[in-house]
Amino acid sequence: MIKKRIEIIKAFLALVLLSILWGYNWVVMKFALLDAGAFQFGAMRTFFGALCLFLLLMVSRRPISIQAIPSLIVLGILQTCGFTGMIIWALVEGGAGKTAVLTYTMPFWVMLLAWPLLKERIQGIQWIAGLLMVIGLLLIFDPTHLGKDRFSMLLAVMGGVSWAIAVILAKKMHHRHPNMDLIAMTAWQMLFGSIPLVLVAFWVDAPPIHWSGMLISAVIFNAVFCNALAWLLWLYALRRLAAGVASMTSMLAPLIGVIAAWAQLGEVPSVFEGWGMILIAIALVLISSHAIRQHREIDPAMGQD
Repeated sequence: MIKKRIEIIKAFLALVLLSILWGYNWVVMKFALLDAGAFQFGAMRTFFGALCLFLLLMVSRRPISIQAIPSLIVLGILQTCGFTGMIIWALVEGGAGKTAVLTYTMPFWVMLLAWPLLKERIQGIQWIAGLLMVIGLLLIFDPTHLGKDRFSMLLAVMGGVSWAIAVILAKKMHHRHPNMDLIAMTAWQMLFGSIPLVLVAFWVDAPPIHWSGMLISAVIFNAVFCNALAWLLWLYALRRLAAGVASMTSMLAPLIGVIAAWAQLGEVPSVFEGWGMILIAIALVLISSHAIRQHREIDPAMGQD
């Protein structure tokens, strides 16, 4: 059906917009950490992001109450607290470009988990795309030259693992509660996930926050666009695409992160890193085309006008 095809296209466009926001945000966060501690900034971006969504719920007169609270608490801890906390901590000592790429090992963890937990088998060209992504990440990661930012890189990978587990949980919640309001779901999980970050921000010693124009702009950009809007786009796409497809399509974000870090932070990619980005881009094209063909096979009417 044409309607089905439009929904799939909209899901991919949502992921493209999401990737642009998240990709450039690595540079924004790196600048923000000059004026605020890692957990202070993490708490502000997630807590204010949740408030933005609750405000949207009230303005649009949507119901704020929601079901599956225990699952939303776990989702918030994984998707908001675990993911955000570890990537911002990783940025303190690591480069923005490399942290972005390592965080996006997430699709590979999703592929491994989605097979036994969601019965989403890896098929055909997905194997080729996955292999290209692995090679691309290895070229960018360059494990033969692990420097002093080893702990930072480990945090970035663990952030990707936390996000991957959240993807599986979100898919299961969509199956169990298909009519759950997407904005309310995103708002509650973000609020639950922000609470531990707020507590840690008060507990961990950090220099006083310098409320510069850059920091204020970064908080607004993160809270409104990279948290509230971005997680809405992510969960919207996740409802309409297979978990592995959605996760691998979002790999455009680290490419943007590396390019932005090169342009604004002087993090010049090596020849190997450049080839890694090219391989990942090819893999994105392969996985996207596979997803469209897969949906056409399920619904042949998609190919009709």
